[in-house]
Amino acid sequence: MPDVFGAFLDSSPDVFHRHHAPGHFTGSAWLVSGDGERVLLTHHRKLGCWLQLGGHADGDADLARVALREAEEESGLAGLRVDGGIFDLDRHRIPARGDEPEHWHYDVRYVVRACGGEAFAVSPESLALAWMPVRALAGDAAVEVSLRRMACRWLARG
Repeated sequence: MPDVFGAFLDSSPDVFHRHHAPGHFTGSAWLVSGDGERVLLTHHRKLGCWLQLGGHADGDADLARVALREAEEESGLAGLRVDGGIFDLDRHRIPARGDEPEHWHYDVRYVVRACGGEAFAVSPESLALAWMPVRALAGDAAVEVSLRRMACRWLARG
């Protein structure tokens, strides 16, 4: 998968902008609780499923900064910090909706740790937020495949 991401990065100077028709980079946060046992997920308003927090780069090539910004905006949590480098890569197709054609998201994911309180605020982008046990996500076949992959990867870190 890194080769696919590298080729896409080299394909156009516009890959960090959402107007780039074939697709664009996004930054996401595997937002873990202070004890590392739970992850904060959003029931995404537009997509109608539980996902990690994240969003469009909107021209910012620093995707760790994008992931942190999106986590703060979507959760209302303060005291968040990026923990390490790239945690996961996921390329997924976004279906056409309204005037927006179908396109690809090249999602670069980072571990973001909640270092302060865990009382979140639901943003307009979400139907709900919830702290979910990582072990439960890893073992639930009904959970979206990339969430399960990240849960298993997180647990393997020890």
